Amino acid sequence: MDVDIWAWVGETQQQLSEAGNVGLAMALGDLPAQAYEGRYPQLDVMAPAIAQQAEALGLPWLEFYARYWHLVGRIGDRAQGAVAIGDAEELLAFAQREEVRDCPAAPAAVEALALAWANADGPGYAEQRLEKLGPVIDDVQAGNPAYPGLVTQYVAALTDAGRADEAVTYAESAVERLRAADRQASWELGAESARALLAVGRREDALTALQAAADFQADDPPAKDYRDGVRRARILAELGRTAEAVDALPDLDVVGNHPRAWVEWSRVVLKLAGSSQITNTWQLGRVLRQWIDYFSMMGGYQSRVELALLAGELAIARQGVWQARLLADLAEQFSGELRSPGDVAERVAALRAAADTTQEPAPPGPEAERVAYFDAADGFNADPEKWVGWLAPVSGDDLEATRRHTTTLGFLGYPATGADIYWKLLVDSGDIAGADADDVAYLTTLLIEARQDERLEQMAALLPHGAQHLALARLHSARERWAETVAEGEHAIAAGAGLEARRLVSGAAQQLDNNQRGAQVLAEVLDDLGDEDVWRMVVMATAAEDWDTVRKGAAKIGMPIQSAEGPIEEEMGLIRVILPAPDGGQRQVLSIRTGPATARLALPQPRGMEYNAGDLVVFDPQLLEPIPEDPKEQENFVPPFAAVSILRPGGYTSYFFDGAAPSEEDWTEFTEVMAERGWPMWVYSDENYTVSHPTSSDPLPGVFGWVAVPPDVSASEVDALLDDATERWSHPLAWLDLAREIDVEVERHERIVKEYGL
Repeated sequence: MDVDIWAWVGETQQQLSEAGNVGLAMALGDLPAQAYEGRYPQLDVMAPAIAQQAEALGLPWLEFYARYWHLVGRIGDRAQGAVAIGDAEELLAFAQREEVRDCPAAPAAVEALALAWANADGPGYAEQRLEKLGPVIDDVQAGNPAYPGLVTQYVAALTDAGRADEAVTYAESAVERLRAADRQASWELGAESARALLAVGRREDALTALQAAADFQADDPPAKDYRDGVRRARILAELGRTAEAVDALPDLDVVGNHPRAWVEWSRVVLKLAGSSQITNTWQLGRVLRQWIDYFSMMGGYQSRVELALLAGELAIARQGVWQARLLADLAEQFSGELRSPGDVAERVAALRAAADTTQEPAPPGPEAERVAYFDAADGFNADPEKWVGWLAPVSGDDLEATRRHTTTLGFLGYPATGADIYWKLLVDSGDIAGADADDVAYLTTLLIEARQDERLEQMAALLPHGAQHLALARLHSARERWAETVAEGEHAIAAGAGLEARRLVSGAAQQLDNNQRGAQVLAEVLDDLGDEDVWRMVVMATAAEDWDTVRKGAAKIGMPIQSAEGPIEEEMGLIRVILPAPDGGQRQVLSIRTGPATARLALPQPRGMEYNAGDLVVFDPQLLEPIPEDPKEQENFVPPFAAVSILRPGGYTSYFFDGAAPSEEDWTEFTEVMAERGWPMWVYSDENYTVSHPTSSDPLPGVFGWVAVPPDVSASEVDALLDDATERWSHPLAWLDLAREIDVEVERHERIVKEYGL
């Protein structure tokens, strides 16, 4: 992004603040960090909101800025492919509009589209990427901030097109162009050059290129270390320097949250699997299966084929023959989505051939005793991958073996295979209507996990009335169809389906903001509820202000309530309530617990927030942090809970103050004055905050914060009190926004702000 963009960002932040959109202003400059640091829940909320605001303000460059960073957050670390191509194409069309095309960052839209294509099917889209990138690169000067990213994508496309020699040459010329423009190559360009060198067999040169790029700045700084480690490990593994490769390779817990590294990391693991330092276990196989499913959802067609083949080879190495065969089937199936399958068919055939010649692990006993051996196995150390192979000969005939076999398949990431076996036993060959409720539940779970919704509906039609509606309620709940969940769950309850149906109805009703029904459906069987269900009921009853039900729940848990009727308003100690911040993050607000699931916020919040001191909130009574074991730490521990909703706003208004800190005596008197009136006040500055002396410009300790007042207090009263409370201070305090609101001494406050550099 060009400096012009950042100038626009600063101006728009100011405009948003002046218009009262403090939350958006706070978030605007944080979008790149959200994209690069993996704060995706924030990014997915804030970027569209900022884009919408930019459109309303008539600032197309800022709209491009917000939409671009949102897309980068999806196609960068999250490696979204086909699901992001449409949005990338729309962003490019937007960048080509007359009012946007002069934006220096507009060429980055082409880079984004090329990356989305690469994520979907790198080799398959290679020529389209080259055709789209080439003309733009020709029109962009090497000094343009967009240039390194564009040429990096061009080098990647050449390598994916099988033209790695050209990629090497092109990367070298791009580096020279950057040097001539007094610009340094990015780490990403250096790493892509190393990949091209590796593709042509120049392994030592690839390592040299990557080492040379180590000091280059990265376009995505937080990702540099783990991406460099994976690429370095790959090159070292190809050089046969196994110990160094193992040392360089990031651990699974490092790369596990970074999808764009998964394929290359898995390729390195396969290369190093013979090393005693690399553990090839069923846990690794389960993780790789989850990664395959991720790329299926994100349209990463090439990545899921590669992962299926790599996972299959790793399975062979640990004698997981059944898994290797299923992965070969998946790779063959997935290859149909590739625009250019290449040698996939040959690799699939090789994997199947390896499975046919691999000796499976010896079973622990005769087939007739497999279930008994399974049940006696150490649940912590047992290898579920081996047990799938051992139970397979008796699964589908013996019900107990089928239960264990199919649920283990589902656990390892193969629910569709488990569902097929269970289906043949219970539906095709058996009487599903008379099946045990647990078997119906197991099969329902497998069908849901396999996303075989139509098949589940087909099964449900064969079940008795209550079981039929319960199965459908489970399906709708899994797909977050809340109204349908309630409808089917109510039918299941009426038919006597039991506590699970009530939980489904309760959870769905809460999602639909029908807390009254959500609490009631559990209260009807209060004697049968465990603590977790009771607390869930209490939260919903509180939100519905059904205080009788809240008291019944509290009595069930053993929590004493002093009052016998009406709203519960007691002082139960301090807690921290975790609330959403305008930038998509979280704020911890010190609060006074007033009931089993209610608290009153005690700290004033900045203007523009959706909550403030005095608000009564509903919170989830499940602790977000464990209570410390150390007795001394327990004394200062303030338990944190997640807010659920605002029950009743207090109507308080916040006013900002800023200036040089007074003496300790003056500050104590000031806080006492605020406390006497019951006006919550909180200092948000820390000991590092300083202001400038108006004459010497020397730093002075500073203080800023907010004071909140009840709805019956006017702004003029606040101004008068602040004036009286601070008139004897050595340095004046400023409350400019308040002064402007009532048009009193505005010039004086503006002068204080200017003189003290506030």
